[in-house]
Amino acid sequence: MPRILVVDDSVVDRRRVGGLLAEDPELIVDFATDGFEALQYIERMPPDLVLTDLVMPGMDGLELVATIASQYPLVPTILMTGRGSEQIAVQSLQSGAASYVPKREMSSLLLETIHHVLEVAHQQQSEARLMDCLVRSDNTFLLRAEPCTIPPLINHLHEIMRQMGVCDESEGIRVSVALEEAINNALFHGNLEIDSQLRTENIQRYRELVEHRCSCEPFCDRLVNVRATITRQRARFVIRDEGPGFNPDSLPDPTHPDNLERACGRGLLLMRTFMDSVEFNDAGNEVTMIKYAKGADMSQLDVSEKLRL
Repeated sequence: MPRILVVDDSVVDRRRVGGLLAEDPELIVDFATDGFEALQYIERMPPDLVLTDLVMPGMDGLELVATIASQYPLVPTILMTGRGSEQIAVQSLQSGAASYVPKREMSSLLLETIHHVLEVAHQQQSEARLMDCLVRSDNTFLLRAEPCTIPPLINHLHEIMRQMGVCDESEGIRVSVALEEAINNALFHGNLEIDSQLRTENIQRYRELVEHRCSCEPFCDRLVNVRATITRQRARFVIRDEGPGFNPDSLPDPTHPDNLERACGRGLLLMRTFMDSVEFNDAGNEVTMIKYAKGADMSQLDVSEKLRL
């Protein structure tokens, strides 16, 4: 059973989060009141995931995230953000957090976010020796309206990136979260044409609409094309849907404090924070994301890639 460590100095917030997590009987939940206590806990018994507040006395959430990413790279962290801490939330994502959940949206997003991150973080390591010999991997997937196929695909690509040295385990989890956001956007918002705002306003209605459109035309006939090219120098992903598209220029800046609490910008923020390059085509139905390996040899990159740097 996954063990979750909740770190928050507020008794009220600890009780609230504990109540939400108690809705899933498969989760084991422990608590820490600050960053120092959390690190002592992790040293004794590393949890499967750390859910932390940002604003705490002593060691705040930003320091805790950076320390966990450095000392315990296999332990993913999720941030609980409140109004007034938006800029710190962005810094924490850049420092190593796997995702974040606005406090006022916890009832609809918390469990879903935890399970997404756990699915990525708990992937099995396989075919390691063979992967050490791999210098280039080209894969193209055509995904039908079957959400269950997304986690195995993410795990497969995550394993290739890790084995080829594009990123370590901790960084690989964040890249996988960004990739999952992009594929989810292509399926749910692109092909199924479901507004992300509905998930915040009525999660039950959102799930019912997803189930309905996955089985009715024209939505069920549309495919998500995922092309992944991974070398020792970088990972390049191109995700294309068959929906009506959108105007990329109309997207609000997801890093602006006024937009961080909006559900519609959350996925884009994660994509742009965790990837080195995120570009949409003019039609708005295709996104290209690139992650460069640390210390990548620029002489091994093609001209088009160098121009992006």
